[in-house]
Amino acid sequence: MFFFMTSFNLIIPELNDFLSKLGGENQKGMIFILFTLSSAISRPFSGRLSDHIGRKKVMYLGIIVPIFVSLLYPLSYSVFFFLTLRFFHGFSAGFFPTGSTALITDILPSNKRGVGMGIWGTFTSLGIGVGQGIGSFVNDLVGIDNLFIIASILSIFSMMLIFFVKESLHRREKFNLNHLKVPKNDIIEKPVLPAAIVMFLTAFCSGIIFVITPDMSKFVGIENKGWFFVFYVICTIFVRLFLGSISDKIGRIKTLSIGVFSLIISMVLIAYSTTPLTYTFASIAFGFATGITSPTIFAWTADLSEITRRGIGAGTMFIALELGIMFGAFSTMLTYDNTKETISLSFNIGAISSGIALLYLIWLYQKGKKEIS
Repeated sequence: MFFFMTSFNLIIPELNDFLSKLGGENQKGMIFILFTLSSAISRPFSGRLSDHIGRKKVMYLGIIVPIFVSLLYPLSYSVFFFLTLRFFHGFSAGFFPTGSTALITDILPSNKRGVGMGIWGTFTSLGIGVGQGIGSFVNDLVGIDNLFIIASILSIFSMMLIFFVKESLHRREKFNLNHLKVPKNDIIEKPVLPAAIVMFLTAFCSGIIFVITPDMSKFVGIENKGWFFVFYVICTIFVRLFLGSISDKIGRIKTLSIGVFSLIISMVLIAYSTTPLTYTFASIAFGFATGITSPTIFAWTADLSEITRRGIGAGTMFIALELGIMFGAFSTMLTYDNTKETISLSFNIGAISSGIALLYLIWLYQKGKKEIS
């Protein structure tokens, strides 16, 4: 997962400029809208396949896509072709994490899911941070075309490592076309919806961050477009490693409430950041928030999923993730016009989204207390 995440995050800091040079400056939000749209479309299929043909096969399907798509990016000479590649690139995120998360869920004991997902999420976040942290540096060193080639090589390395992973689904079936016929009840795993709702509302903020932070770095006087993600990852890894078991001890809802409150603070800080110091503090607050919320949502999803439908449960959670990022990215196309003055509105909307998530969690907690009494 580390090399997979590093692969497609490596190119993200430079995609805004790459698209602008093609003449698509006002379509920056489409970079993530199309990516997450195709990823969301593929989730029901990847979840169903994961539960039938095996976790590893789904992971292989997901890793093959970025190997080839990354090599095709340098051939983009039009906005349409580039955005088409982004759409197909998203299928990788729809397959690989679904299969791998279902596999991790299989092997984790129920009383250590918070810790296990914390460790798992640490390497996921590390891939995001390393990729975005060094993306601009690698681009300056070897050029954008070679940056895409390096991303492809990282995907190949990730695929090689899958060979050493043991398949966790014991009763596997041979693939047939019926596996691609997804019944309505296999699209969304209803018991997982509470976790999915929180994921959607918090991922909305991530969609805004992915689109605007490469530009935001320049606005506050920082050359490295991936600056935000460097400090975010350092903080989130620290939180995951040292507070990974907190949701196993105090419960998922209480833990998520803490994380979402930190997310609100982060959004407000970014909205009004004018100096590198404030911007860095906002990054740290975001890192703390995701370090708490992400593994807790994963663990909560595992709690709510039936044993035989963990792939579909993971798919439901990831659909919520993709839709959240997609709608967050889309919101920037309505609020952000590539100027510093429009940033505060964009991130204040993110603060509202995370505020709704906090209110929902409080409602769930109060509802749970009444049911117990």
